[in-house]
Amino acid sequence: MKILITAPYHQKALDALQVQFGEVIYKPWKLQERAYNQEELINLLKESQAEALITEHDEVTSEVIEAYPHLQFIGVCRGTPSNVAIATATEKGIPVFNTPARNAQAVAEMFIANLVNLLRNTLPAVQWLESENWEAGAHTSYLQFKGNEIAGKTIGMVGFGAVGQTIANLVRHFPASIQYYDPFYTTNDAGYKKVELEELFKTSDVVSIHLPVNKETERMIGKDLISLMKPDAIFVNTARAVVVERESLLYAIENNLIRGAILDVFDHEPPDEIDYKLIRHPHVLATPHIAGATFEVEDHHADIMNNNLHNFYVKGDKSIRQLVNKEALNIKSH
Repeated sequence: MKILITAPYHQKALDALQVQFGEVIYKPWKLQERAYNQEELINLLKESQAEALITEHDEVTSEVIEAYPHLQFIGVCRGTPSNVAIATATEKGIPVFNTPARNAQAVAEMFIANLVNLLRNTLPAVQWLESENWEAGAHTSYLQFKGNEIAGKTIGMVGFGAVGQTIANLVRHFPASIQYYDPFYTTNDAGYKKVELEELFKTSDVVSIHLPVNKETERMIGKDLISLMKPDAIFVNTARAVVVERESLLYAIENNLIRGAILDVFDHEPPDEIDYKLIRHPHVLATPHIAGATFEVEDHHADIMNNNLHNFYVKGDKSIRQLVNKEALNIKSH
C-alpha cells in the first residue's frame, strides 16, 4: 500500500509505516506553512498515486474523496477530524482513524500554567515591573498583586475525556478537589466526584470546558449555567468556542459576575470585534489557540496513528475506538 502523509511525522514513525505497508510519500503541510486546500490535495494524490492518506489540517472535502473513492483509509492526526468529510468517506466504505489524546499533556500543562498566571496576577505584575513602577521602600507590588493558590480549590470538568482526566491527574496533587460532569463516562477513582452540570457550575472554583462539538453541545454553556458560577470563580475553555455562548460569558465578565476567564479558542479565528472584547478584557487571559501546540504533540499523533493502523490491519481489531466511522466497515468496498 502506498501512503501519502501530509501530517507532520517523525522519522522513526515514517520508517515503521514503510516497513509495514510498503511505501510512504511524505509531503508535510508545514513546508508551505498552511494546510493543503482541496485542489492541492487532489493533485498530490494524483501525482503520488497514493492508496491511503494521513492528514492533519488539510481540506479533505467531499470533492477530494469523490475523486479518490478507492482510498484504503484516511488517518486524521487530530482528536476531532472536523476537516474531513466523514459522511462521504463512510458512503465510500473508507475507514477514518483519528488520534484522540495526542495533545492531552500539552493542554493540561497549559491549563496549569495559565491558571497559575491568572490566580497570581503574574502578567499584570510583569507589566507593572517593566513600566518602572517600583519605588524605593514601597510594598506596592506585594499588596497589589497578591493572588491565590490552586491548592484547596475545587476544579470542575465539563466533559471528562482524555484531556480532562490528564488535567485532573496533575492538579489533584496540588492538592485540589476534582469534580466532573460527563453523561457518557464514570470513573471508579474515588478521588473524582461525578456531579450534575448545575451543581458543578454552582460549586466549582474553576470551571473547565472539555466538550466535543456536536448538535447537543453547540452553545450548550449559556447564561443559565454561567449565572450559577461563584463571584470568584474562573471559567476556562481550551476545547471549542462554539460550545459556549460568548455573549453570556462576556456579560458575566464585564459585569464582574465571575472573577475572570482563560480562553484559548474563539468563535472566529481570526477574532471578530466581540472576540476581541473578551481577549482584551483585563480579567481574561487569552492565548491564540496554542494550548495543544507543542513539538511533542506531533510525536504523539504519529505514534497513536501507527498504533491504530497496526491494531486494525495487523491484529485485525475492527472495534478500536480510534475508528471514527465504524459504519464504513458495513459498506461494500468499491
